[in-house]
Amino acid sequence: MLTLRQIEVIRAVTIAGTVAGAAKLLGVSAPGISRLMKYTERSLNLKLFERKQNRYFPTREAEDIFEQINAVYARVEDLQTTLRRIERGGGIDFRLASVPSMSNVMVPRALHRLRGDFPDIAIDLDIVKVQEAQDYLLLGRCELVVLSYGFEHPGIAMVPLAVGGLRCIVARSHPLAAQDVVSAAEIAQHPLVGVSPDDPYGRNATEMFRRAGIAFEMTMTVRFGVTTTGLVRAGLGIAIVDQFAVAGEDLSGVKVLRIREPTRFEPVVAVRADRPLSRHGERFLKLLREEMEAEARQS
Repeated sequence: MLTLRQIEVIRAVTIAGTVAGAAKLLGVSAPGISRLMKYTERSLNLKLFERKQNRYFPTREAEDIFEQINAVYARVEDLQTTLRRIERGGGIDFRLASVPSMSNVMVPRALHRLRGDFPDIAIDLDIVKVQEAQDYLLLGRCELVVLSYGFEHPGIAMVPLAVGGLRCIVARSHPLAAQDVVSAAEIAQHPLVGVSPDDPYGRNATEMFRRAGIAFEMTMTVRFGVTTTGLVRAGLGIAIVDQFAVAGEDLSGVKVLRIREPTRFEPVVAVRADRPLSRHGERFLKLLREEMEAEARQS
């Protein structure tokens, strides 16, 4: 029986051709190599090398052993190559989905950092509505879904990201653009465009009016909140969106106003309750949470 150390020494002598060379390869003393070689040959009752002109050559009797040793090392090198590829994300297809408001700024920031950690990872990002998240997860179409709000399902877990707030966006030419902070009463004096109040996102956006008993007029409804930016820029109304949807974005022609009343926006990541996230999924979740918490602290 050969130990891993014996195999390592035999291969080093084969490569270097000398005991001194093998010792240098392994970072040990030459006498130690000589002693282990003699012990190995005695235990195997087989001469492994013959010496010619101060160099060691495998004996014909030991050729099969050396072939097996080389095969073992080839497999080890293949394993090392595979491990390096996995470390860089090679051969990995990271599939995720996101609602538009999260995919506008926050998700790209986190994916940029993820690609920095795993340069070779393949990323598949799909854009969905909250109502589609259940099928995407349970049918295995993605590993996780970034949502603007959570929902209850026995097979799906909701992972909190950060607690942010809402913003009012107006055209630069709008009268409210002269302000940096606006109240619910001031917003309600102007036509609104946005997600329908019947939708949880739209209901959250207009909750401040109901709480204060203020009437408001929604003159145009859209499926996704991020659509409102273009409508606001075109002068079709003003809108209430979550702060993450407009964080750091180039909003030429549009101004982002803080809202005086307290507002709350709590995005989540939906995952399968019966499956752990992959290494890449866990890393993405951590990076996304960091990005969103940093943005929320600016509120």
